[in-house]
Amino acid sequence: MIEEKEKTNLQHLLSIPVIVAALGYFVDIYDLLLFGIVRIPSLTEMGLNEEQRSAVGASILNWQMIGLLLGGILWGVVGDKKGRLSVLFGSIITYSIANIACGFVQDAEIYKILRFIAGIGLAGELGAGITLVSEILPKRLRAIGTSLVAGVGLCGAVVAYFTVALFDSWRTAYFIGGGLGISLLLLRVGVVESGMFDSIKHESKVAKGNFLAFFTNRRRFLLYIKCIAIGLPTWFVIGILSTFSNEFGVALGIAEPIIPGLAIMWCYIGLASGDLMSGFFSHALHSRKKAVALMMAFTLIGAVVYLSGIITTAFWLYAFCLWMGIGIGYWAMFVTISAEQFGTNLRATAATTVPNMVRGAVVLMTSLFGFAKPSVGVLLAGGIVGICAFILGFYAVWSIPETHDRDLDFLEH
Repeated sequence: MIEEKEKTNLQHLLSIPVIVAALGYFVDIYDLLLFGIVRIPSLTEMGLNEEQRSAVGASILNWQMIGLLLGGILWGVVGDKKGRLSVLFGSIITYSIANIACGFVQDAEIYKILRFIAGIGLAGELGAGITLVSEILPKRLRAIGTSLVAGVGLCGAVVAYFTVALFDSWRTAYFIGGGLGISLLLLRVGVVESGMFDSIKHESKVAKGNFLAFFTNRRRFLLYIKCIAIGLPTWFVIGILSTFSNEFGVALGIAEPIIPGLAIMWCYIGLASGDLMSGFFSHALHSRKKAVALMMAFTLIGAVVYLSGIITTAFWLYAFCLWMGIGIGYWAMFVTISAEQFGTNLRATAATTVPNMVRGAVVLMTSLFGFAKPSVGVLLAGGIVGICAFILGFYAVWSIPETHDRDLDFLEH
């Protein structure tokens, strides 16, 4: 009998599931961030003035985030009941069709509905991909593997910005995003299901994908809430400081108009770099918690400078978007922590819903930001939202259990 040769670390990390998960997240991020990049030109073409663009743009973003929130629950349950691959196929079909439709939109209300549908589809990609990669890789490589997925995937934001700039057409950018998604389906045909899920999928006595299980047990509920809290600073930076960077530029007295799409691009360049680094930090420190805490602290320093009023040029505003992007590069690590906290029968539900709960929290952040702006100004309003996000984030990462060396072959009962 010929023994199968053990794979090297590089072979594990460059396996088909890891590559396909990374490319899937690349397309996901391209489409997810595209509205933020084309918000001003697309709404301007629809005849909205500056004040309307701010209000309607925030509303469309909120509807996209609500779609992500609901889609996270939907795809998370599907991932634990029907398998991780079901999500990877279903979600990409949904958001690809919605994004192609966005290229034809002429009305802001229809735009809102299509971004909501796109949000539902976009909700499934990261959680299912991280869950699949976490379950097929040896535990010594989980952090590096999931960081590679996120690091490659987050480059989609950079490609989205340059696609808009190259073609000078926000509609073409939507068509390209939808086309990339449809093309990716062909690559997914050869991907195999997680062995851990396969081992339980026919066990009728095991409750799989029960979203309410996070709320019926005190331990699971607290873990779930803490997982969400860890991610709040990431979308404070993306959804407030970068997306509304044009408003912060005016408040800082910067003469040159700030382009939100450019701020988002620099933030995501940093985020992709930080995500690649976070896995190696965790591997070197033998701790998910220490790696996340260090990067969160780095983000906080950048946010304090950004909101302090000392930035006076567009160059430095974009530079600090890059700085904060590097800091929030613990995004993949935070999703990995969420996956590692829970058993195989709830893992996809956790890993898919938690990041989308964080994205959904942008609705609360933008609402608080908008409510506070008239009375305290843009900078202080941003600071109020940031204080809430960072206090919750630091407490959660300090108090949540360490999962660096945890064996993931277990169930929730």
